[in-house]
Amino acid sequence: MADRTFSARFLDSFSSMGRALKHRNYRLFFMGQAVSLVGTWITRVAMSWLVYRITGSAWVLGVVGFASQLPTFLLSPIAGALVDRWDRHRTLVVTQIFSLVQSALLCLVTVTGRASVWNLLALAALQGAINAFDTPARQAFVIDMVNSREELPNAIALNSSMVNASRLIGPAVAGVLIASIGEGWCFGLDALSYVAVIASLLAMTELQPVPRRAAVSLFSSMREGYDYVSRFPPIRALLLMLALVSLASVPYTTLMPIFATRVLHGGAHTLGYLMGASGLGATCGALWMASRKSVIGLDRIIPISIAVLGVSLCLFAKSTTLWIALPLLTVVGGGMIIGFAAINTMLQTLADSDKRGRVMSFGTMAFFGVIPFGSLLAGWLGDRVGVPTTVLITGVLALVGVAVFAAVLPGLQPHIRPVYERLGILPVVATGLRDATAELDATKQ
Repeated sequence: MADRTFSARFLDSFSSMGRALKHRNYRLFFMGQAVSLVGTWITRVAMSWLVYRITGSAWVLGVVGFASQLPTFLLSPIAGALVDRWDRHRTLVVTQIFSLVQSALLCLVTVTGRASVWNLLALAALQGAINAFDTPARQAFVIDMVNSREELPNAIALNSSMVNASRLIGPAVAGVLIASIGEGWCFGLDALSYVAVIASLLAMTELQPVPRRAAVSLFSSMREGYDYVSRFPPIRALLLMLALVSLASVPYTTLMPIFATRVLHGGAHTLGYLMGASGLGATCGALWMASRKSVIGLDRIIPISIAVLGVSLCLFAKSTTLWIALPLLTVVGGGMIIGFAAINTMLQTLADSDKRGRVMSFGTMAFFGVIPFGSLLAGWLGDRVGVPTTVLITGVLALVGVAVFAAVLPGLQPHIRPVYERLGILPVVATGLRDATAELDATKQ
């Protein structure tokens, strides 16, 4: 009986994984992104390998990572305010066209032998500027495609599984392509992959109309977004945790080419295996998240997943053989994506619809904005204390941060419950405690 009950529950969870795909627009988006993201990961690995091949320097690897993410950090507040004003669908079409052009330029300078640190830095910075608009628009557009808060967690988790399936496939393909035909054609394939997502966006129909906002200045709109995220404790705490996940994941990804060559004594194929292992774990974690049917409980999953990330990073830092590093990186990838997807789901659920673009732009700042500084720090520490020690330090930082979050979590839950009740996620329970909490919040504001 117990076996039949377990099997029934497993089949029920498995069948619920793809429920957001019943929406045609989301299904188109999912298929287009699935192709494009494989190309994106091929480019990321090829770019890291190309920079390291040209310079042989951990510091320069960090500088290129810094250049690719700094524009995202600087432009995200402006981008978020604009995304809440613009048509998100049209914004995504434009950002994908610009991304196609950027990858084509990378291909051109590489295959013609003109690749240098300076033009790679410039093109990396261009992609960072594009991402400042693309990321909040894409994240805010998810609920427009599924048009249902109940299925939002599933759609976000499916996005995460798609991203991380591409992390599994892309680096493995990149390792083979780099070794056989060189980095330039990797960038060319990435440019072609953007055609798929542009076509999927153009094929969408019956999109939800964009609500018109009152005519206020861009600065006022940005200030409104800042006040909103800074005064609502759950969103503020979630953004800080998102920054922590980013900081914990930057050094090991930035320094992976050096780990593959100097620590594990391998080459491009080894790099592909390492990135693929991380992608495998992330894919499994995302699929598990997709099987969940509700946002309830995500606040408890977040500290557990990030604690797993921190511990596995510390152990990975001490690994010296490929067969130890691979399973540890699988756990790293799983912990990272479960934490990221849980935080992202809660942010989009808790955010007011007219401020979602701005909230997600702060999410972009928290995740991608940490990356440029983390990349510089990783490169600087990698040259001075070594790559394994650098990864160990970030693992310890993740554990310290998650301990703080776990300590403040009980104080966040009274703020979260009223939002869930208003959205119908939880039944309304009229208690004096909840009313007193609402009064306290009103006086603070």
